[in-house]
Parts: sequence; C-alpha cells; structure tokens
Amino acid sequence: QVQLVESGGGLVQAGGSLRLSCAASGRTFSSYAMGWFRQAPGKEREFVAVISGSGGRTGYADPVKGRFTISRDNAKNTVYLQMNSLKPEDTAVYYCAASSLVLANIKQGFHSWGQGTQVTVSS
Repeated sequence: QVQLVESGGGLVQAGGSLRLSCAASGRTFSSYAMGWFRQAPGKEREFVAVISGSGGRTGYADPVKGRFTISRDNAKNTVYLQMNSLKPEDTAVYYCAASSLVLANIKQGFHSWGQGTQVTVSS
C-alpha cells in the first residue's frame, strides 16, 4: 500500500487551467503506475488518465484527450495532472490512485487511493 495526498483543486472559469498534484509516500513509487479518476455528483467514478512507473507510457479517457496531460516526477514521489481548456463537465472530485499493473484504466486495477480534491469549473 502507498499513501496518496492530492492537492491543487479549486474553482476556475471555463477555458481555464489547473494543475493537480498527488504526493505519495514510500520508497517504491516508481514501481507503480499512477492514475487519475474523477467522480461527479450522482455518477460513477471514471478513469481520466494513467502513466506507467517510468513515465514512458500514458493513456487518457476520450473526453480529456488533447486537454489534460499526466506526468510524474519519481524523484519527488509526485504525479501531476495538467488540465487545460476546462469545461463545466469536468467538474468533479479528482482522485489519484496507484496500481501494481504496468498500466490500468479501471478502478479494480488500482489498490491505493487518495482522499480526492474538488475541481469546479464555472460557465
């Protein structure tokens, strides 16, 4: 297990940008693929993006392709989600998660979760 703490959420106008960070504990951070998920009120938690342990492979959900970028700094045990051209439909609680798989895009593939950070996009 790994402890995860997200930060960087907030209120932004449509078209704006935010960068989320997720700090991880432990000495094996680079062995985990890291993902971002989001959950809007009344909806299921959905996959947003994933990055492999080395950072060499990434994957994105269709609604965020071309707007969001996932990255990581293994020296700082941190994964980031740069969100540009935000839309009101991006409003949700964003969670980071760790996986022992090379890459995963479903909740069941992740074993550790942060507490979430709220992102609200106003129109």
